[in-house]
Amino acid sequence: MTRYLLPLGFLAIVVVLGIGLGLNPREVPSPLVGKALPPFDLPRLSDPQRTLSSEELKGQVSLVNFWATWCEGCRVEHPLLVQLANDTGIPIYGVNYKDERGPAMQWLSRLGDPYVASGFDKDGAVGLDLGVYGLPETFIVGPDGTIAYKHIGPVTPDDWQNRMLPVIRSLSGG
Repeated sequence: MTRYLLPLGFLAIVVVLGIGLGLNPREVPSPLVGKALPPFDLPRLSDPQRTLSSEELKGQVSLVNFWATWCEGCRVEHPLLVQLANDTGIPIYGVNYKDERGPAMQWLSRLGDPYVASGFDKDGAVGLDLGVYGLPETFIVGPDGTIAYKHIGPVTPDDWQNRMLPVIRSLSGG
């Protein structure tokens, strides 16, 4: 009996690993999709005396983009975010994640600032509440404050057109 258990156990491990290798890490479902955005109140990147709170996002469809100066993927997606901010009218809120204030402000000054406002999540607590595990990550938040979509990795024009824009249109009623 035991001589059959070892091969069956090995076969089970191979099957599980094979399934795992076939998954796309950018398509890991978030348990927060369909749930309320966890409440937060962060100091703003540009003015620590003011805050960016989850309450500010309510009443409109918006994007929340987690980014940092040390993130190569953030640099890749940044020109598209600047273009979207200029062309779409959809508010984009930034959360500067586990970064340094001075370099982050210089980065936005040099590359353009697509954000209505940026919160400064120095210790990563808000990112932790939202299940952020790799930057960049972008959330689509509905007018009622519900997370409608989570995008992992740099947003590309294809992602925008085929994944994100349909969600935004459905939330906007068009």
